[in-house]
Amino acid sequence: MVQYDDMVQALKELRQRGYSMDFSLLPDCLYCASRSLKLKPEDFTVTETHRFESLDSSPDNNAVVYAISSNDGRNKGVLVDAYGTYAGVMTHEMAKKLNAHKF
Repeated sequence: MVQYDDMVQALKELRQRGYSMDFSLLPDCLYCASRSLKLKPEDFTVTETHRFESLDSSPDNNAVVYAISSNDGRNKGVLVDAYGTYAGVMTHEMAKKLNAHKF
């Protein structure tokens, strides 16, 4: 797997590789506002994860970039999620799906 120096580089190169959608994390699914698309845990695969820590070791500034592909192959995008104090609230199914690839 490719190692990126920073999150900006990771997002740029993932977009160049076709991960063009921006997903946000809802409690029970991933949501892409530009396409009004919701993907439940059973509808997507995490193809890559990239972890980034802040230089000052502050957990508030840590993040994970997930490369996401829908199981039907028609949708690819990224999810940027915090993994410190402000990590999102989600259902058990979403947590299981994402945490399996988090680190």
